[in-house]
Amino acid sequence: ISSYNGGHIEFFAEVITLLRKRGANDIKVFGGGGGTITHEDATTMKRKGVDNIFFAGTSLSEMTDYVRKHYGKPRVKRLRAKFPDQDLAHQLTAIEDAYARGKRSTRNRKIENRKSKLENTRVIGFTGPGGAGKTTLIDELVLRFLNQNPKGRIAILSHDPSVIGEGALLGDRATMINSQNDRVFMRSMATRGQAGGLSPATRDCLALLARSGFDYVIIETVGTGQEAMPFQKNGIVDSTVLVMNPDYGSRLQLQKIVMLDLADTVVVNKSDLQRARTAHTEIEQRLEQNRRNQRLIDTVAKRHRDPGVDQLFDLISERG
Repeated sequence: ISSYNGGHIEFFAEVITLLRKRGANDIKVFGGGGGTITHEDATTMKRKGVDNIFFAGTSLSEMTDYVRKHYGKPRVKRLRAKFPDQDLAHQLTAIEDAYARGKRSTRNRKIENRKSKLENTRVIGFTGPGGAGKTTLIDELVLRFLNQNPKGRIAILSHDPSVIGEGALLGDRATMINSQNDRVFMRSMATRGQAGGLSPATRDCLALLARSGFDYVIIETVGTGQEAMPFQKNGIVDSTVLVMNPDYGSRLQLQKIVMLDLADTVVVNKSDLQRARTAHTEIEQRLEQNRRNQRLIDTVAKRHRDPGVDQLFDLISERG
């Protein structure tokens, strides 16, 4: 583990504690932190179970030699404990693998896009340009859901773009703190080169999740451009939320954003920025052209107990 932000003693200790709780004592932890981890810190961390800490100036060859020496021997295979939703995760993997092989899963063909099969599950689609704050906003909404629904469950399908020849980062889970809750099932999906912000397997994966007892399924697209319409063609969501930031350019740019015509709710996130008031007015005027009952909400998702996020959560709950 590389740690450069402080709090490393507690962070490393928490990782080790969680590994032990999962019966994964065979997984060893070592790390480094440039100049942020002192020798005194390293001594404390080793007492808490960290194998070794490398300091600034340690060469790559020294580190690889250490790894080979201490971790190069075959390990005894550990009996893996079965966790909730593990079977569900395996089924989703099977669906994605089938698409990757060019063979669509037959398991969910009969129930694709049938609202009658979604039972009591509400499906909310979030889309918008990269950097608008979709992930942070969703995480805040998840927190409110967990607080207001002590027994409720929520699933998240978060999409990441696939770079040609290099795969996808699948990194949204790193910033979704509340997705670590046992009542939240989060799945990162690669778009596998498909345009529009979703994966070829999204619809079948959603069909499976809709039968798995979740109150809500949230679909987060990759950062999308002006022409993207990730949800209209599929018809797989109950309502759509377009998340924008105030810095979208000139008023003319708004005429080019197709999702402004289709979204049920438009969120101007980062509304604490200087241009936010102007952005709200311009987007409001753009939405009036559609003559639909669209809602416009200002949020600052990074702010604790943001009233705009509360308003969005209440709106989603009412529609549910």
